[in-house]
Amino acid sequence: MSDESTPHASAEYGENTTDRTHEVVAEWLFAHPGLHRILDLPCGEGAFVVRCLAEGRDALGADAQDFSRLGQDRFVQANMNEPLSLEDGSFDAVVSIDGIEHIERPFDFLDECHRILRPGGSLVVATPNITSLRSRWRWFWTGFHNKAKIPLDEKRPTYMHHINMISFPEIRYMLHRIGFEITDILTNRIKPAAWAYAPLAPLSFLATRLALIREEPDKSYHPMFREIIGQMHTKEILFGETMIVAARKKTEA
Repeated sequence: MSDESTPHASAEYGENTTDRTHEVVAEWLFAHPGLHRILDLPCGEGAFVVRCLAEGRDALGADAQDFSRLGQDRFVQANMNEPLSLEDGSFDAVVSIDGIEHIERPFDFLDECHRILRPGGSLVVATPNITSLRSRWRWFWTGFHNKAKIPLDEKRPTYMHHINMISFPEIRYMLHRIGFEITDILTNRIKPAAWAYAPLAPLSFLATRLALIREEPDKSYHPMFREIIGQMHTKEILFGETMIVAARKKTEA
């Protein structure tokens, strides 16, 4: 690539996400040397692409509009609500940071991610953590979650609206239905205020376990329920600000 089209890691690129989210996702990604060819969607200004390039990865940014300062060889236009104009199995990893909560068709988007990943490739999704105790407490009293604290302006809709806030059980269901398996659950940070809800954690665990086991008499489902309850009660999900889920595309038998 020419110097003109190569982004420089020293340039200042806005991350437009919660603190440390890019850092945590990058640490996870770079710990896996087999994940070389990476798509970042939505890429915004291109900060995560630049981070990947600095690490020697082959990264491409994508977004519905080109807000980036990436060269034309490092950007492709892509709408997360529509089929992606990218080849099957052409990426080792897809990263989607603070994107899925903005789109109308999250299930279709994850299906497209599955299509463009090679077998064994990884998807990393970061989205506001509405399964945290702090967010659930706000919802209990107000009907609105953290990161979506007030009604959306329906007269002036914008792509910035959080129209699809997703809980952990919901994203797990979508990923597993499509053909992924969750490998890691992370968070960007745990704010000090979140620890104030720690006394509720044992009650949440017991209430959730009792409700799920009682609701389903078919015991063959209970191991799955126990796994989900355990994942929901990790410190990352109970107290984290952003939910970061890493999943692997299953290889065909």
